[in-house]
Amino acid sequence: MKTRAAVLREMGAERPYGTSQPLKIEEVELDAPEHGEILVRVRAAGLCHSDLSVIDGNRPRPLPMALGHEAAGEVLEVGPGVTDLEVGDHVVFSFVPSCGTCDYCLGGRAALCAPGAVANNEGVLLGGGHRLHQGDTTVNHHLGVSGFAEHAVTSRRSAVRIPKDLPFDIAAVFGCAVLTGVGAVVHTANLRAGQSVLVVGLGGVGLSAVLGAVAGGARQVIAADIAQDKLDMAKSLGATHVVNSTDEDAVEQVKAISGGGVDIAAEFAGVGPALEFAFAATGKGGSTVTAGLPHPSTRLAVSPVQMVAEERRFLGSYLGGHVPALDIPEYIALYQAGRLPVDKLLTHRLKLDEINEGFERLAKGEAIRQVIVFD
Repeated sequence: MKTRAAVLREMGAERPYGTSQPLKIEEVELDAPEHGEILVRVRAAGLCHSDLSVIDGNRPRPLPMALGHEAAGEVLEVGPGVTDLEVGDHVVFSFVPSCGTCDYCLGGRAALCAPGAVANNEGVLLGGGHRLHQGDTTVNHHLGVSGFAEHAVTSRRSAVRIPKDLPFDIAAVFGCAVLTGVGAVVHTANLRAGQSVLVVGLGGVGLSAVLGAVAGGARQVIAADIAQDKLDMAKSLGATHVVNSTDEDAVEQVKAISGGGVDIAAEFAGVGPALEFAFAATGKGGSTVTAGLPHPSTRLAVSPVQMVAEERRFLGSYLGGHVPALDIPEYIALYQAGRLPVDKLLTHRLKLDEINEGFERLAKGEAIRQVIVFD
């Protein structure tokens, strides 16, 4: 079949993106689903910094590529071997396909799935190969999803069934922003009720972490960013304190609020100084967790003596360390119970043709979560 998709052909385009138009809305050929795959009509897709990092060249990927990894839609066709999904089911995508049989998957660490990582790096689906073409030219898949398109063929292992009464624009954010932000604090850092939490970087993922810390029973939720409007939003979502991270005494403010340093500091800004700030504000025995993705050349200087003498932990978190098939339904249930109001993160709803303007807005820090809604 033919469908429309947002295709990136060159990285590092000049800004503003509304002028340079790095993503081209093009007609592509989409093959039928093969064994273990499904065809989905995409109904909503979120704009994320992980997409932006491919556009600006911080996260090089094979090109040309149809971008988009945070999306939700309706199953139109199931390929051979798919027995647990039906036509008409609603699904949200996971940007790491879980094979279910490698050591990491069997150990409950689906985010580290070995075959899934290989497929994502090569721009192919979990089963191998491409389903997107333009004549004789193959178009690479973004993280097994390529959700900035009217239709997508993905591995069954990249999709999680969701309730049909959940709006697609809200459902989409559960595939990345919610899993990553909430999971970094609650799952990776193992938040316990009564602990203090600092969240650095208040985009869609960071504000999801604020919601997760509140829902997880943190006694203090301190939100830090350079933008006052994002600090105000964090307060409206339940943050007990806010700190402008450009203040010269920002670390001292956090230590004064928390009584010497927070139990958990979670960083989502994706830049070295933000992670250094988070680590400096973490107290003895505390955990600093990052889900930010700075340029691969970024390095951080940490004192091993401080790590040992203060029993500090440094943690990386990918996909929130979750098993999406288990955890996405649980988070959706929390949302439906009113305990995880992720709908408040949606600041813009766009059409596919407005995607470049949306990414310029994201690059300027003028949006929280923008979602493309397909008619």
